[in-house]
Amino acid sequence: MKVFETLHSRFTNGKKSIAVLVDPDKVDDSNKLLHLINLANENCIDFFFVGGSLVTTTNLSEVVSQIKANVSIPVVLFPGNTMQIEPSADALLFLSLISGRNPELLIGQHVMAAPILRNTSLEVIPTGYILINSGKITSVAYISNTMPIPDDKYSLAASTALAGVMLGLKLIYLDAGSGAEKEISAKMIASVRKTINAPLIVGGGINTAQKAIAALEAGADMIVIGNALEKDPDLLTEVSERIYEWNKA
Repeated sequence: MKVFETLHSRFTNGKKSIAVLVDPDKVDDSNKLLHLINLANENCIDFFFVGGSLVTTTNLSEVVSQIKANVSIPVVLFPGNTMQIEPSADALLFLSLISGRNPELLIGQHVMAAPILRNTSLEVIPTGYILINSGKITSVAYISNTMPIPDDKYSLAASTALAGVMLGLKLIYLDAGSGAEKEISAKMIASVRKTINAPLIVGGGINTAQKAIAALEAGADMIVIGNALEKDPDLLTEVSERIYEWNKA
């Protein structure tokens, strides 16, 4: 089953998913990456997301290759630009930054990437990417040269997500940004959830099991955990156990 089919099926059936975000810049040591792969595999995560706002290393291909050599978990590219395309991955989130007004990230980068993607076997998933203010300027906000939606403008975020779905985007991704000071609030997630009929991904600032569970209860269909695993590997165990119980019910 393809990645989007899996996500949509789980969304339809009220099941939750978890993804581990791998930033190639932060796993330039193969042993470090292998440890993360094993940790994710032991905890039965659903997807690996690979990418970042600013990837300065040239090891994207090696990262994807090492993951696929060790586990059968789908690898989904989470690209910051057109240079982050790796044909050996399973799928790519074709991100349109609909919370901003930077034409390059609404359509410009996509025009350049489209001919390249057409010549790969990657599953391309149109995704509405929405940045939510997290209390400080994150890498993605700086690199994208856009202003995140204020964290108390719930109707604005919901309307933005709705517009994305009406434009034909298949997923909505709410992100506080890598290393965010605070997670996206349950009220913000719930506002978007009530407005759209599409799978909802939430990431950024999820560094405790309580925050992860709150996001899921508010309406996230998938949560994405990245930086937090460096400090607290046990976080993945707590969250995966809760998702297992949720999906079994």
